[in-house]
Amino acid sequence: MKVKLLNVLTVSLLTLAVLSPGLLVFSVAWVRHIEFVKTQKLSFEVNKINPANTTLSTTTQNLDQTLVSNQISDQNIVNQVLSAEQYKIAVILQWFILLTPVFIGLGIIVYDRYLIYRAAVLQAQIEMLERLWQQSIEQ
Repeated sequence: MKVKLLNVLTVSLLTLAVLSPGLLVFSVAWVRHIEFVKTQKLSFEVNKINPANTTLSTTTQNLDQTLVSNQISDQNIVNQVLSAEQYKIAVILQWFILLTPVFIGLGIIVYDRYLIYRAAVLQAQIEMLERLWQQSIEQ
């Protein structure tokens, strides 16, 4: 039962280790795509303003363009902060993915050594009890 559980755990971790970089790249690419779509929408809104329209004054147009450019620059700052945080999370995940199999392997090796040690101690105790038993029979 333990061997089957260990095999399932090993396969699961290896699958996670193989698929996680791809998922990470996909999530970063998806975030970039969403940002690109938002900037396209904003540029469409800016281009939507018709400069030939006489009802809007030039000052209103300049204010609108200034507001849109401020929104874009604010979004760029937020995106840069998010990108830095995403980079930190990606580095942490990479180290976690790299070190998890190493620690699992070390855990398995240490546990096997512990089982060998316990078997040796048990064997020594059995031999001592057999000697005591032989001595008690001879007396």
